[in-house]
Amino acid sequence: MQYPDPKNLHPMQGFPQVCFIKNTVSNPNIIIGDYTYYDDPEDSENFDRNVLYHFPFIGDKLIIGKFCAIARNVKFIMNGANHKMSAFSTYPFNIFGNGWERVTPEPSELPFKGDTVIGNDVWIGYEAAIMPGVKVGDGAIIAAKSVVTKDVKPYTIVGGNPAQLIRQRFSDEIINILLEIAWWDWDIEKITRNLEKIVGADIEALKSCV
Repeated sequence: MQYPDPKNLHPMQGFPQVCFIKNTVSNPNIIIGDYTYYDDPEDSENFDRNVLYHFPFIGDKLIIGKFCAIARNVKFIMNGANHKMSAFSTYPFNIFGNGWERVTPEPSELPFKGDTVIGNDVWIGYEAAIMPGVKVGDGAIIAAKSVVTKDVKPYTIVGGNPAQLIRQRFSDEIINILLEIAWWDWDIEKITRNLEKIVGADIEALKSCV
């Protein structure tokens, strides 16, 4: 049985702008699933440059599931971008030292939203921005140039700035079945055998996959 090699850096022969990015990321705080790809004609192997303010001393993670499609210039804003907001000034005087370090905020004074988690089979459109700590559910779609400031439910489409619900892709019943089936967790041979059912829209057929 034939299927693409998830360890192949550029799975489309002669088309290097598409990259299976699990093979390129070395940062232990960026975790990416198999077959998730980044499409960028300038430098598809340098996905890390899109993960901004991701300082190791903060400790937050970017977790992206399997089979996600990430368009060019998508940005993930991490918790290191946050400034103290409880004071009269948000200016980070302390980072410049020379005596100003005396006003270094305690970690508890800085907004911390937790890890940013993107589910499986998520499509993120051109130049979308994902803010710190956002959780995007399986099967969701983020429209181009959206700014996602809050969690996105599975199998919903969101868009705009800030991103708002456009519509739910399927009924609640079908979404619950899809989440229970979780086809992305099948072994790759089973996925390959059942591609027609995965890309179809017959839930009974998908339930019957072996």
